[in-house]
Amino acid sequence: MNSGEIRKTFLEYFKSKGHEIVRSSSVVPGNDATLLFTNAGMVQFKGVFQGEEKRPYSRATTSQKCMRAGGKHNDLENVGHTARHHTFFEMLGNFSFGDYFKKDAILFAWELLTEYYKLPKDRLWATVFEDDDEAETLWKDLTGIPANRIVRLGAKDNFWQMGDTGPCGPCSEILIDQGEHVGCRRPDCAVGCDCDRFLEIWNLVFMQFDRQQDGKLNPLPKPSIDTGMGLERLSAVLQGKYNNFDTDLFSHIIAAICRHSGRSYNADRLTDIAIRVIADHIRSITFLLSEGCVPSNEGRGYVLRRIIRRASRYAKSLDISEPVLYRLSDAVAETMGDIYPELNEEKFRVQKMLRLEEERFMKTLEQGLLILNDVIKQTQKGGLSSIPGGELFRLYDTYGFPLDIARDVASEHDLSIDEPGFHREMEQQKTKARASWVGEEASSSASAYKELLRKQKATEFVGYEAFDAEAEVLAVISGGTSVDELTPGSEGEVLLDRTPFYAESGGQIGDTGQLSADHVRMLVLDTRKPVEGMHIHKIRVVEGSLRTGMKVRGSVDRQRRLSIMRNHTATHLLHAALRNVAGEHVKQAGSFVSDERIRFDFTHFQSLDAKMIEAIEDEVNESILRNIPLDMRTMETGKAIESGVTALFGEKYGDVVRVISVPEVSSELCGGTHAHATGDIGLFKIISEGSVAAGIRRIEAVTGKAAIAFFREEETELRRVCEGLKVSERPADRISKVLGEMKEMEKELESLKGKSAAARSGEIVKTARNIKGVKAVAYRLDGLDARDLRIIADNVRDELGSGILVMASVKDDQQASMVAMVTTDLSKRFSAGTILREIAAAAGGKGGGKADTAQGGTKEIALLDKALESLYDILNRT
Repeated sequence: MNSGEIRKTFLEYFKSKGHEIVRSSSVVPGNDATLLFTNAGMVQFKGVFQGEEKRPYSRATTSQKCMRAGGKHNDLENVGHTARHHTFFEMLGNFSFGDYFKKDAILFAWELLTEYYKLPKDRLWATVFEDDDEAETLWKDLTGIPANRIVRLGAKDNFWQMGDTGPCGPCSEILIDQGEHVGCRRPDCAVGCDCDRFLEIWNLVFMQFDRQQDGKLNPLPKPSIDTGMGLERLSAVLQGKYNNFDTDLFSHIIAAICRHSGRSYNADRLTDIAIRVIADHIRSITFLLSEGCVPSNEGRGYVLRRIIRRASRYAKSLDISEPVLYRLSDAVAETMGDIYPELNEEKFRVQKMLRLEEERFMKTLEQGLLILNDVIKQTQKGGLSSIPGGELFRLYDTYGFPLDIARDVASEHDLSIDEPGFHREMEQQKTKARASWVGEEASSSASAYKELLRKQKATEFVGYEAFDAEAEVLAVISGGTSVDELTPGSEGEVLLDRTPFYAESGGQIGDTGQLSADHVRMLVLDTRKPVEGMHIHKIRVVEGSLRTGMKVRGSVDRQRRLSIMRNHTATHLLHAALRNVAGEHVKQAGSFVSDERIRFDFTHFQSLDAKMIEAIEDEVNESILRNIPLDMRTMETGKAIESGVTALFGEKYGDVVRVISVPEVSSELCGGTHAHATGDIGLFKIISEGSVAAGIRRIEAVTGKAAIAFFREEETELRRVCEGLKVSERPADRISKVLGEMKEMEKELESLKGKSAAARSGEIVKTARNIKGVKAVAYRLDGLDARDLRIIADNVRDELGSGILVMASVKDDQQASMVAMVTTDLSKRFSAGTILREIAAAAGGKGGGKADTAQGGTKEIALLDKALESLYDILNRT
């Protein structure tokens, strides 16, 4: 049975048992700050389990795309070294939301495994939580598994939770005995052993609790079921393989790696590890890129960058010297594109972005590996077993060389790394940790609101139809705590039963306005949605006192909202125009919509030239001039996406969604507020376009009155330029003439600098000392910037003929620039990079470079002269 048949059998079986087949959510969780990635099938149902969200079904089944790399659940370091660890995998699952519980969950699992997948009953085992007598009894009574094949385990193994907070409960695992020949062969081998004999294939979680920040277990509204079975693991069992990488899920990808590398799989241990790492990582990389995640230096983007760089490093170990991952992404699309069509739809963009990242890293890797290998030699020469943290940090800080790759390389030379020392250096330098993630804080702040939502009903939003609404005050909050009232002058938060105020989401800022009642008036400063279903209004009491239970009238700031509506509709027109002008690969990668301007991030690989920007503006303004009425309706999510409506990866959509269409122009899933017709926008103008990350561009634009104001400011500035140049029109001609004159003056200045450098270099060479037959110069010449210092150093090296020089210069009493050079005939004996690194460190700075040339600097000016003199000591001991 191939993996496609296994997946289909699972979903169809549960459909026959009354389950709704729900499409996989994005591997990038929508609106969930507690998770880096979707790491389990239940993530998209988290709100349902917590009672915050309702679905039109009480039973569901999915094949969910999952990632475990970074954060609490992180398998990255094990990948390639074991038969079963992956960063990306598919989780088959069935779910009950207050419908069936333990009995049916066990019956369904047993029937599917034994009757449909035909697994032998006498090889199946079950584990239960140590206090779960009910589960053990059900296993014995319903399946006939003998008591000696039911094992009780503690909370570490049989109590499941997806994070430090959130849904959790006791679980029951189903394992298969693969035989003694697969395991450790120890006589005491049993369930719980680390070997592969007793292999867990399915985990049934009996969801009963919601763990709070303080560790308290609150009962969920209704006991539920959450199960998970890895498709990769199940495929291995059903295909008679003992390694997931030997299944059809990986065979095509591994064949592509072997083809590009010229290596064979199952040839030798190190080659096999490298091939498995690449095969696993390219799946993660391709899915993340296809869903809009981009490499960056923080959060999810940094994890993606780490995975790309780790795969690239292993590709280099297979003697692949050119970018190859972008080619291998084809094999992922060919293997899984039928099930996940986004892989084919985003193929061009994935390959383009991946190649750019590979090329960037290859430069980093080439420089870093040379220096790391030098450090490894020095470490081994010194009889040490661990690479010092300071060396690792300098490698990271100067070249961006990743610590995890340094760890991999060190282990291949039987060395460890001094991670505590590395992190101490990081802290001392006040360098921001690149794997930063603050999701747990968001979880903490949201827990109080979740508790409040359980006691109150969800907020009814009426702001699509109205700017004003009558409402009841359900709760008043001050300092994170519910209070009875707020008095004049105080600020706090208010929960209403219904509201016309839009809460910040989807890039659109929250509404402002006021709440009023008899002799009571409050300003609404902001509106946000800390948890799904709850609109929280940040207020300041101006008159009277606000109390729980009061009836109030909410009034949105109408002019501000109308400006936001114009801008939000303009982003949809901009998105459509970008795809028409720049290419179909363009996808929205983020947005910010306020009453003042638009900020729109999108995937693209080069800057937009003036003609493209003009074409985009023309297309948007043409739609505005046509005054096209918008069509706004609700649809089932699946039907909307099947009809071609644009959905944004990373956004969380319910079963019913709002579709905003500008006929013949744009159609997107969107929960924001919009203009009634495109003509309401008035005018559209792009005011800037630039890069925010590799493969991500940003446009800022204005509409309506803000666009008119922008043009007026430009006209005013143009008049000032004309007055300054003393011309009445065509200032560009005058500017060109002035720039030409400046260029001639710069050439003359450079000529004078060259003559000055030649004169000085002779004086500097006269200071050379002879150290063990090598001419050495250490010289300080203040008043030069780094570029001019380099020019003089080049002249000194040429005049020196054969030798070593280190020069430094202080400019404006702030920082010293440093340069070291070694003539070609000595570059095999001495390294300018190594020499300057030691001298710069002695001066409280840092430096590095190649064997013939290196650069550095320091702010510790008082240490500079002594540090320069240390050149002679270095040569004396070499």
